[in-house]
This record gives sequence, structure tokens and C-alpha cells, in this order.
Amino acid sequence: MTSTTDLSAPADLSPADLLRRTLRRHAAGVTVLTVPGPAGFTATSFTSVSLEPSLVSFYLSSTASTAAAVLAADIFAVHVLGEDHRELAERFARSGTDRFAGTGWSPGPRGVPLLDGVPAWLTARPVLRQEVGDHLLVVGEVLDAGGDGEAPPLLHHSGCFGSFRPH
Repeated sequence: MTSTTDLSAPADLSPADLLRRTLRRHAAGVTVLTVPGPAGFTATSFTSVSLEPSLVSFYLSSTASTAAAVLAADIFAVHVLGEDHRELAERFARSGTDRFAGTGWSPGPRGVPLLDGVPAWLTARPVLRQEVGDHLLVVGEVLDAGGDGEAPPLLHHSGCFGSFRPH
């Protein structure tokens, strides 16, 4: 195995800084995850895990203000954001504010908040919660799904929000 060094990267970067610098180049879809309470946060770590059974996952910092609510929840909702939801993504990424103030939502099954007007959402039952490094991995079994349409996705890349248009 050969190692390649990016000569533009300072040699004294820590592994965490190298990871952060590298992943800024990876475009990721933007979601808002919610749990009863209500509590919620913006995440780019959402992904599918399995079709049979239908499983999804996300990661959350162990020190996040919503970590306790996520650990206690018996259901969560994932809201896939469209390109016109940048403000919503920013609101749910802020700490120390009422993220639901001014946000249209309604209570779903077992009180999980379902956000209004998102292109797609799903609810899931947690089947695994595991500490991984400084984060909490949550895997859930999909229960239900819906949404309002097929808007182009909101993406996060290099510290900014943007969208995607097919060639």
C-alpha cells in the first residue's frame, strides 16, 4: 500500500484535522432528525443500512444538546430537505435556541415531530444505539414514510449549503 501526501496540507495537522479537511470535499445530503419532546437537529450523516429489514442510521455527537432525547426516544423521524430548506437546516443546526419556534410541524406517531413541507420523511424505531468514538450511532427500522414532492436536494459541501441539478 502506498501513501500519498497532499503537499498543500500542513504536515502538522492532527488526524482529526486531516479527517475534517478531507470530508469537507464530500457532498452530503442534509436532513433534520426529530424525536418526541420535541427535539431535533440537522444531520448529514444519515444513510440507508439495509433493505431487508429496512434499516437506516445516523450519527450524533455524544455531547450534542439533543443526545439525551435521542437516547430516550422510542421513535425518530428523518426529514430529507430540499434546496429551499437552507434556513430550516441552519435553524436546527444552532445550539441554544428553540429550533421548533417558527417551524411548521405536527405530532406524528408516539409524538414524533413531523416537519411540514419537506420533500421526504420517514419514521423509524431504534434497534441499535452504540457509542462510536465521540459519537452515538443510531440504527432504526423504518416504520412509515411520506413527503410533499421531488424538490432538488439540499446538500452540504465545504461548509456551505447548495443544491444539485442532474447533467
